[in-house]
Amino acid sequence: MSNYKLIVQYKGTNYAGWQIQNNAVSVQQVLVESIDKILQDKINLIGSGRTDAGVHSLGQTANFRTDKSLEESRFLHSLNSVLPEDITVNNLEPVHEDFHSRFDAVSRSYFYMISRVRSPFYNDFSYTINWINDEFISAANRMSKTLIGEYDFTSFSKKNSDVKTHICEIKSIHWCRKGELVYFYIEANRFLHGMVRAIVGTIIESVRNNKSAMYLTDILQQMDRNAAGMAAPAKGLFLYKVKY
Repeated sequence: MSNYKLIVQYKGTNYAGWQIQNNAVSVQQVLVESIDKILQDKINLIGSGRTDAGVHSLGQTANFRTDKSLEESRFLHSLNSVLPEDITVNNLEPVHEDFHSRFDAVSRSYFYMISRVRSPFYNDFSYTINWINDEFISAANRMSKTLIGEYDFTSFSKKNSDVKTHICEIKSIHWCRKGELVYFYIEANRFLHGMVRAIVGTIIESVRNNKSAMYLTDILQQMDRNAAGMAAPAKGLFLYKVKY
């Protein structure tokens, strides 16, 4: 049996997230139905992790196994021809039969995009905040650095999250500005449900209210979602890259 890895880009606006759900359309569902249609066979598509409703992806990784031998370029062309315009498979390649897109991942990275100006070209992909400036970015970077390392992120996870542990290790985190766009980048070994959006929203709120750089540490120690701020809107969040 052959094992194939996919790199998937999608605009999450019209989907209830990555994972298949009973009463809503998901990215995983559309991909599975499209692959099944081409192969005339049922496959199990494994993603590197979930993305929430409305969240986008530049580098979601997935894999599936099949008894059929595929000519990669031809299959990739056929697959993209039946997928909707808001989902694209950028790469397809054979991998070792034991490869698992979720369990073999070493880290995942996301970025969040904020626009300092209202624009119809940015609206679907960014959170508009016109008061953010270079002073904010410096303060946000100082505060964000306190999250680097291994901590319990219960305070930044959606309540009743069905996971065995809330401990995650953040490897890199920073803010930067490019023209009228501000980017927040974060890389970790794993993420909890709603974690990135909660971190972004909390930092924005904390800097605006002139909280100290250690304020996030206090929130972590409380291990209570109510201690953190509101989650930033889903539309500005992108799954950027999965490393193996």
